[in-house]
Amino acid sequence: MWTENFRQKGKRQQLIKRLIAKGIDDENVLQAMGQIPRHLFIDSAFEDFAYEDKAFPIAADQTISHPYTVAFQSSLLHLSPSESVLEIGTGCGYQTAVLIAMGAKVYTIERQQKLVKFSKRMFQLLELSPVYQTYGDGFKGLPTFAPFDKIIVTAGSPIIPKKLLQQLRIGGIAVVPIGENNQKMYSFLKVSERKYEQMEFGDYKFVPMLEQKDF
Repeated sequence: MWTENFRQKGKRQQLIKRLIAKGIDDENVLQAMGQIPRHLFIDSAFEDFAYEDKAFPIAADQTISHPYTVAFQSSLLHLSPSESVLEIGTGCGYQTAVLIAMGAKVYTIERQQKLVKFSKRMFQLLELSPVYQTYGDGFKGLPTFAPFDKIIVTAGSPIIPKKLLQQLRIGGIAVVPIGENNQKMYSFLKVSERKYEQMEFGDYKFVPMLEQKDF
């Protein structure tokens, strides 16, 4: 079991107010982020700053995204309860936890073994359960479980990941930051087996999405 004090709860509610002020209006996203204790997912050295809109380093030279980025990507999914979501890049597990709190059935892939182990511990601590969690190559997705209602990529993809888009159901949405050093956020609505409606949502910066290696 985990506990937190009123100070942490208060800081989290202040974060929610800042997200609303920045234009996040998806109540499902706001309620989920109001429940998930972000301070548990980062190094204790940063705990006092956990509810500021900042990214922080985590294990394996990765980062936990800005809360606004998590909120914005999550809202672009237009998620309905019980929809299946393929998440590429479990990381520390914070985005995963938000999606679960939103009612999603989450299938998540991570290429860093340290982060797979850490996120599993966090899910156990918070009593949250992805449907499926694995170590592997995010570019390949999880074709065994496809098609998915939604796909979210939490690392910068240098190209449009066509293998992932093929794993969407018709009517499904993928949210992907695309670019090398800096990325632009895109959403892809699958309207047929070969056609997608694409929208762009501005500039972001993510760690790069890499193929599976031995870390």
